Amino acid sequence: MLGLPKGEVFLIPWTNEWVKEFKNESEKITYELGELVLTVHHIGSTAVKSLSAKPVIDIAIELKDFQHGKHCVQGLERLGYRYKGTDILPERHYFSKGEPRTHQIHMFQTGNIYLKKQLAFRDYLLNDIEALNKYQTLKESLSRTHQTDKIAYSHAKTDFINTIMEKLGFN
Repeated sequence: MLGLPKGEVFLIPWTNEWVKEFKNESEKITYELGELVLTVHHIGSTAVKSLSAKPVIDIAIELKDFQHGKHCVQGLERLGYRYKGTDILPERHYFSKGEPRTHQIHMFQTGNIYLKKQLAFRDYLLNDIEALNKYQTLKESLSRTHQTDKIAYSHAKTDFINTIMEKLGFN
């Protein structure tokens, strides 16, 4: 049910197991990292009921100070994560778990614009069935077109996501 092999793009139907898996992982992270963590969020498509997704749990960790991310590396490594650094995606510490990958962590300083966008997009889809259905159709089409190109798949969703972000006041 979880795990996306390197170089593959495919979707599976949403399942409540993803919610349970996030909750379980969130509890482990919070226990391991303690006061370093302000909040742990379930983000990405696995956080949106009824939306098909790549079988990877996306987790956002909110920190008081971005530099505290370096202090989280050992604790997350004990949980099976590998630290990928801060150069993979903007303004975040990035971690992945599993081969094939089952979880990924995006670690942000509280108030970070990328975190705000992630949460706003998730919440928009949770509350707008029409947008959810359009995004579902787009993702299904793109996953067939880009079965071996994760970057092309992600980039092809950008216009849809940006349209929603503009509606929400993010320019």
